[in-house]
Amino acid sequence: MMREGASSNLLFQGSDWNFETLARTYDAIETIALDELGLEVYPNQLEIISSEQMLDAYSSVGMPLMYQHWSFGKRFVFEDHLYRKGRRGLAYELVINSNPCITYLMEENTMAMQALVTAHAAFGHNHFFKNNYLFRQWTDASAILSYMEFAKKYIAKCEERHGTTAVEAMLDSAHALMDQGVFRYRRPPRLSSEKERERTRERLEYEEQTYSDLWRTLPPTTEGSDPKEVERAVSERKKALNLPEENLLYFLEKTSLILEPWQREILRIVRVIAQYFYPQRQTKVMNEGCATFVHYTIMNRLFDQGKISEGAMLEVLQSHTNVVSQPGFDDPRFPGINPYALGFAMMQEIERICVDPTPEDRDWFPEIAGTGNWRETLLDAWANHRDESFILQYLSPALIRKFRLFLLTDEADDNYCEVASIHNERGYEAIRTALARSYDIGANQPDIQVMDVDLLGDRHLRLQHNVKNGVLLEEDSRDATLRHVRHLWGYEVSLAGVDSETGETLYECSTADLSED
Repeated sequence: MMREGASSNLLFQGSDWNFETLARTYDAIETIALDELGLEVYPNQLEIISSEQMLDAYSSVGMPLMYQHWSFGKRFVFEDHLYRKGRRGLAYELVINSNPCITYLMEENTMAMQALVTAHAAFGHNHFFKNNYLFRQWTDASAILSYMEFAKKYIAKCEERHGTTAVEAMLDSAHALMDQGVFRYRRPPRLSSEKERERTRERLEYEEQTYSDLWRTLPPTTEGSDPKEVERAVSERKKALNLPEENLLYFLEKTSLILEPWQREILRIVRVIAQYFYPQRQTKVMNEGCATFVHYTIMNRLFDQGKISEGAMLEVLQSHTNVVSQPGFDDPRFPGINPYALGFAMMQEIERICVDPTPEDRDWFPEIAGTGNWRETLLDAWANHRDESFILQYLSPALIRKFRLFLLTDEADDNYCEVASIHNERGYEAIRTALARSYDIGANQPDIQVMDVDLLGDRHLRLQHNVKNGVLLEEDSRDATLRHVRHLWGYEVSLAGVDSETGETLYECSTADLSED
């Protein structure tokens, strides 16, 4: 029972809400987030949207300003069908890594859910976006919205001038290469200002008017037959083109001989979007874990202060429990390890280890065990880690036991699986290392690089897939992707699969051998 008179302290009563209630609750959440948890956030901008607008955001990769493409409409119809049939729910919120940080709240939410998702997104995700090193180094939150506005207008203008079919063909090929369109090891150039983009538009229009196609008809040069001369020529052109190059979209944008200026700009737009989302793919566990830990801590603090009712808190806890549930491997709903569950559990473990450690914790985490500085420890982890390194450093034996994790070795040539690591000292290390490696994008995504091309000769573009652990590309998708590269390059494209350890060539394929669809 709530004590008499306590209702006067409540931020809200019942499920209904208005903007005054939202503002009052936001202020209370902000006080806890900034003063007690020490969060540092971008200015917040809250927007209320309908379920249809949320579906639209789903279909356009979550961006508030997005160019048109047939795949977005197809995704909208798919998501809408599942939603109307009751087979899929919608997210309660959507948050944009921008400055100001934009959080979209569903108008159908109850007030308790509006409070929860405000704490989760407007402060948890917001703090992570602003402070994590990957987002600081690889994205430009202050420029992304204006850039997306430019991209939307530019592509619409291209459709008017060059036709929808031509523009969609470019976007199809660019989208197919998005995973190979990011800088992984060197920092990409920062987004340009509005004035610079205006000058770029003017320059592109001028190039389109003055471009001459005659130079393409020049006969190819022939290299000498001396092997040393050939090797020297290859080495010099690789150096001139900065090869090998990991970012395939960047190479095509800068080097393709057949693309017109407007087509190059479309490749750049898709490449910028791919780069913008790259840090999010590396921090799913940490980002969601941070936001979940923040909303759980703030909502419990509001309840302790008597600012939300028991009924509202029960609703919050029910939603929270659904978010962090981890179905067993034999459950039909099992999707793998739930990033919300793992991230939240690890952050609660850090708090426990700092406040109430066991002897085992003191052996595994001597630097933080018993210090009581769980806020500082979490703020440091959120700022300086990605999923792989966070798991490798902070996954505890106690959590391994709680999640019942163990390590299987499954060799393709064997007709059985071997339990390689169990719950003992060496097993904990091996399980933690294997789980961390599973979140390493660099180790799990295909490593395909541009190795060589003779721009003055046959212009044959040679790509190399550095094969890890014997994992080859699926042939149908590989060949379809090569056709998209051929569309953007204009000449023959070949791909060689090379074992990253032995250097042995495992396979070779070329667009010259592929039939046209």
